[in-house]
Amino acid sequence: MNDQKINALWHHLHWLSVLAQQGSFTAAAARLGVSKAAMSQRIAELERAARVPLVQRTTRSVRLTEAGQRLVDDTRASFEQIEQSFAQVRDLAGVPRGLLRVTAPVAFARQQLAPRLADFLSQYPDVRLELDMSDRLSSLATEGFDLAIRHTARPPDTHVAWTLCSTHSVLVASKDYLRRAGTPQSPADLQGHNCLHYLRAQDTPTWTLVSMATGAKDTSKANANDGRITVPVTGQLAANNSEALREAALTHLGIALLPDFSAQAPLQQGALVQVLPGWRPVGAFAEHIFAIRPYSPHVPRAVSVLVNYLRKAMAAGFAA
Repeated sequence: MNDQKINALWHHLHWLSVLAQQGSFTAAAARLGVSKAAMSQRIAELERAARVPLVQRTTRSVRLTEAGQRLVDDTRASFEQIEQSFAQVRDLAGVPRGLLRVTAPVAFARQQLAPRLADFLSQYPDVRLELDMSDRLSSLATEGFDLAIRHTARPPDTHVAWTLCSTHSVLVASKDYLRRAGTPQSPADLQGHNCLHYLRAQDTPTWTLVSMATGAKDTSKANANDGRITVPVTGQLAANNSEALREAALTHLGIALLPDFSAQAPLQQGALVQVLPGWRPVGAFAEHIFAIRPYSPHVPRAVSVLVNYLRKAMAAGFAA
């Protein structure tokens, strides 16, 4: 094959690398903004030029052959350098622009992130944003995300992390539930209540609370740390989504342990009230919200302005 024909295949190679990242023709086509048919045609053209199969196709996904994987591995660094160089040149214009792909947990994205995006996008009309709401921990490097919002105790060491805000957990219930079941006066009282808890792998769910007042104690099972109490809890509902627990509390089912960003709106509206306000639950959820991205020498301006916008918008936290 002559050099002219090889040069015509450079963008085909890029499409192959995107296919390797996304794992399906449909997802790769969406990432590139082209049709699935066009995606399939370009890969077929590349295979004809290479004279060997590059992709093994199944009904649900694709997998690269040894030859296809070698092409992707050998060209990945070059394409990353091209992308980085183009981003740097584009940023010289001084106006944030381009597509931002962001992934965030479902509850946080629905309650706190999505409502703030319209104002951001109106300030930066040349920025387009794709928001992936998922509790699955996506791989930013392989799935093409520019930024991830994480509710975590510690971001990965291989990534750059910006702290957006601090967060804490609260116990909440409806007034109707408390009138019917009684209001707990101490952490030990929780053992007599319908406790709506986050679904985790542990056999016996427990809630740990710390006294907010110096010297405040409870005679139930305190551990070695003064003022810290761990209580086994039981309840009719466990869920791995804070919105589900919040909705159950709003329908008077029981006492829910929620991150403050989930409890903020119903507490402000009076639909829920805080339970045991002199005690703070700890250990159930992380205490910071981070924006993270894989390390790279250059951070696109669109990413920087979004992070700065979110830090200012969330600086006050989520107190009711």
